[in-house]
This record gives sequence, structure tokens and C-alpha cells, in this order.
Amino acid sequence: MDIQLTNSKTRKKERFEPIDPKNVRLYLCGPTVYDRAHLGNARPVLVFDVLQRLLRHVYGDEHVTYVRNFTDVDDKINATAVARKEAGAEGTLEELVHERSSETIAWYHQDMDALGAARPDHEPRATEYIGQMIAMISDLIAKDHAYAAEGHVLFRVRSYKDYGALSGRSVDDMIAGARVEVAPFKEDPMDFVLWKPSTDDLPGWESPWGRGRPGWHIECSAMSYELLGPSFDIHGGGNDLTFPHHENEIAQSCCAHPDAEFARVWLHNEMLQVEGKKMSKSLGNFFTVRDLLEQGVPGEVIRFVMLSTHYRKPMDWTDKKRAEAEATLRKWYRQASEALDNETPYVGVLNALADDLNTAGAISELHQLSHANDQPTLRASLKFLGFLENGVPEWVAGPDIDLLPLADKLEGIRASAMETKDFSEVDRMKTALIDAGVEVRMSKAGVELVPGPGFDAAKLEGLV
Repeated sequence: MDIQLTNSKTRKKERFEPIDPKNVRLYLCGPTVYDRAHLGNARPVLVFDVLQRLLRHVYGDEHVTYVRNFTDVDDKINATAVARKEAGAEGTLEELVHERSSETIAWYHQDMDALGAARPDHEPRATEYIGQMIAMISDLIAKDHAYAAEGHVLFRVRSYKDYGALSGRSVDDMIAGARVEVAPFKEDPMDFVLWKPSTDDLPGWESPWGRGRPGWHIECSAMSYELLGPSFDIHGGGNDLTFPHHENEIAQSCCAHPDAEFARVWLHNEMLQVEGKKMSKSLGNFFTVRDLLEQGVPGEVIRFVMLSTHYRKPMDWTDKKRAEAEATLRKWYRQASEALDNETPYVGVLNALADDLNTAGAISELHQLSHANDQPTLRASLKFLGFLENGVPEWVAGPDIDLLPLADKLEGIRASAMETKDFSEVDRMKTALIDAGVEVRMSKAGVELVPGPGFDAAKLEGLV
């Protein structure tokens, strides 16, 4: 099937044509592992999880290589390692950095596993590729694209004529509108750090320019080159990485390997909001994936809410969406649990995903399968989208109560109200049902009642 993807580099939806159909390669910028992943960190993971599932379906599992890195060179990680050292922990600072990173990577795996995200084929740590980064930096200096100054190495931005093409801005516009780090050893304000010195009380590695550590941008360029080669198919991340991170990756990679194209397609997801507002600690609406899981929100529900919005649109996390997602999944899981395994997902789901990863459209197709009570195809399609992978979870069992009599009663009350134009009794019963944790769905086709989160059967006494 033809896959269409919106390429941030060309700003157009394009037919995806892999460089080599037998070796489809994709790279996602992963987390900086200093603490728990917040909810926004999960969005690109889920986008790329669906993408790699689609690519493996089309090209074959053995022909797809998915890489997502861990950035474990970071001031916050260093601060934790230093604090542990000062508290008497054994080991070098580098070893304590590795210990802290391993701890947070384990948390990350637990949280992303809970969301049904498959592990990538490779998950490189930046600290495992310091030698490759030093080699790439040395090559850029030799090609006059970088220069050493006062223990630093900086990339000459103006040496790359296409700088700014991804973000659509000229270098001069960027200087005028951006807060760039001013340093006396920079030849140009836009030049960015490839290597910087480390003091004796901070982790560091030996290099031709003294003991130090790499800049952020060179990490992904070196790791993607080592694992995917100088040219690969798809690179992605949140749209907040477009500039400067991805812009700088392109510049240094294309200058290091001028005969290659680095990433052919760039995918960027929009940001996440909470109840219509930007998620931030200052607004008190900042939370991690683990926070939600510990509050009893199932990982499949988080995944469902995330996939209900197209990746190129802002995703608004609301409590209402969470409740609706849980009720819908409970119904679908119960339907699908009665079906035999079927390995063929619905063509409508596949077509939606092939159209620029339209996960919202794919979920609409699942609604149609549910209404048609096509249990085998619903089950296969749910599994394809990353649900039901470990069978029907315990939370789905929920309350075992027949709501059909109440649905029939409400339908009768509604029919009478349509004639009398007095809907007070309809409103009263709806309010009582909602108060009992029941989701009320009313349409021309009839009334459907679904137990939702917080369902309390005792509150239904006297309604029938």
C-alpha cells in the first residue's frame, strides 16, 4: 500500500518511498534521562510506535530498523551524580552518572511499556558513543566546518549554505529573533557547541581539545550515523526540536557526509495541552506518565487518548477524554475478548494510518467495527494499534451488571418527551445515571449505557 507522510522538510504530504525497501530505517530523538517522563514525552513515542507497526506490516518486520536514543549527558544528571558522590557513594562521577541514567531508563521503560509502546531495535546511550562523536567533530574541523577555541569546539553555521531550511528561517532572522549564547571565542553568534570543557568536579572524557563532553546536537548525528548510516528514511520528534536541535543535526551531518542526505523525511508532532492550557509546573497542571498510572489510569487509556488526535494537531488531555476513552475501551475489549484470534487488521484502519498516520481516523474505523459487532476484525485491529497485546486487562472486568433495562427505560422516557416537549424526566434520569458513573450515549439509533470510571451500581437502585 502507498503510505503518505507530511515531510516537515518540504512542508508537503508526500508518498513515502524508502531508500531501500529491504532496509527501512527510522530514528526518533529520545528522552534526556534525568527524571520521570512527563505526559508530553510520551506523544512522539506513541506516534513512532504506530509508524513502525505500519512500516513492519508493509515492508516486513525484518526489513525495518527503529532507533530511539537516550541522552545521558546532561547537567541535571551530573548534579545528581555529584550529590551522590558528596554523600559518600562509591565510584567515579562517570560511573555514578551511568548509575543514575540506568535508574531513570528503567523507569522510562516501565512507563512506555505500560502505554503499549514496543521497544525499538536499538536504544543507544550518548555516553556509549563518545568516541564516535569525537571522530565526527575531528572530521568537521578537518573540513573547515568547525573550529576549536578555548577548550570548546564550535560548528561554523555559515559554512552550511542550507542552514535554516528545515525551520524556514534565515541565519540573520534567527540571530535577530533568538536568544543565542554570546561567547567571546565564537566567530559568529549562531555557531553552536560541538564540544565543551569539563571541570575536575564534573564528568568528562579525554579528547584532542582537552577533557570535556559533547554538545547535545552532535550526539544524535553520531549515533544515527553509526546505527543507520549517513542516509536513512525518517527522523522525528516533537516540533519543539525543529530548531535548533534538528536544524543543527542536519548541518553537521550533511557537512560530515556531503554525499549523503541524512534523513529523507522529517516528522514532527505537535505539543500537548492539559484542559486547554500548556502543561507547566507554574500552572499546576504538570504531571508524569507515572502520576497517571499511579492514579489508576490504565496505560491503554492514556494511549487511546493520545491516538485520538492527529499527531500534527495539538493534543489536549482532559479528564472527560480519559473517562470516555476508558468506557470505550472497556466496551471494545469485552467485545473482542469473545473473538478468536485474527491476524488481519481492518483495511479501513490500515488506510487511515497510511494517510499521514491518521490515528484519529483509525479509531473512527474501530467505532464502525464495534457497531457492526465484527468481533474478530475489531480484535485484530485493536492489536495492530497496540491494544490487547497482553490479553484483556483486569480493569476491563469492572462491574458485571446489565444496563439494558435502564437503556430501554430511558429510551421510552425520551420517546414520550419528544411528543410532550417536556424533557425534565429525561434530564433527571440522565443526571442520576451520570452520577452513578454511567456514560449515556443518545443518538437517533437509540440509547446506549456504558459503565465508566467510578461506576457505582448501588446508585442505580430505584431507577429501573
